[in-house]
Amino acid sequence: MFTIKAKTRSEDVKLDALRKAGEIPAVFYGAGKKNTPISLSTIEFKKIWRDAGESSAISIKTTEGNVDVLIHEVQVDPVTDEPIHVDFLAIDMKKKIRVEVPLVFQGVSNAVKSGIGNLVKVLHEVEIEALPADLPHDLAVDISKLEGLDSQVFVSDIKLPTGVVVIDGPTEVVASIVAQVEEKEEVAVPVDLSAIEVEKKGKKEEEGEAPAPATPTKEEKK
Repeated sequence: MFTIKAKTRSEDVKLDALRKAGEIPAVFYGAGKKNTPISLSTIEFKKIWRDAGESSAISIKTTEGNVDVLIHEVQVDPVTDEPIHVDFLAIDMKKKIRVEVPLVFQGVSNAVKSGIGNLVKVLHEVEIEALPADLPHDLAVDISKLEGLDSQVFVSDIKLPTGVVVIDGPTEVVASIVAQVEEKEEVAVPVDLSAIEVEKKGKKEEEGEAPAPATPTKEEKK
């Protein structure tokens, strides 16, 4: 189980100063725990976040005792993409919970390798239920069985650790192979410049000045 040390945080502490000191403000709540502000090492949290993700149980060690939690929400800076605040959800290690777990696609599909089709990933995560201690970081999806066109991997094909149950329907498609579609190149049609010139000339004649009046005859002058 992952562990991380934390300190109880006064709500009067300025968050910017806290972050400059290398700590990240956080809070935990749930499972009968009161809303408790804490702070922890930014470096240590980023390591836990990377290794545990949001589906593995973490034990927060404080001076008031340990609290078992899941990472519930992480706010990141829109410019630096660095975490700036964390919400932890307290959990009861003796009660099953439901979480979304990411899927990791493994293996090589002969259909893709041979060039007859493309891999389409329909699902990127599935909902599971398990005791907190049994929650996996992710679930592997073997795509090597995708041999030909219209081959599919279903939720029922995912191998689950002991004590883990998938909530999603067993017949839901996780990944499939579809035929490659060749993009037809558009052939450029040559421009007929002579036709354009003819059009322009005709237009000028229509829109130009009226023709000069005919020279009067001798009879008309009389």
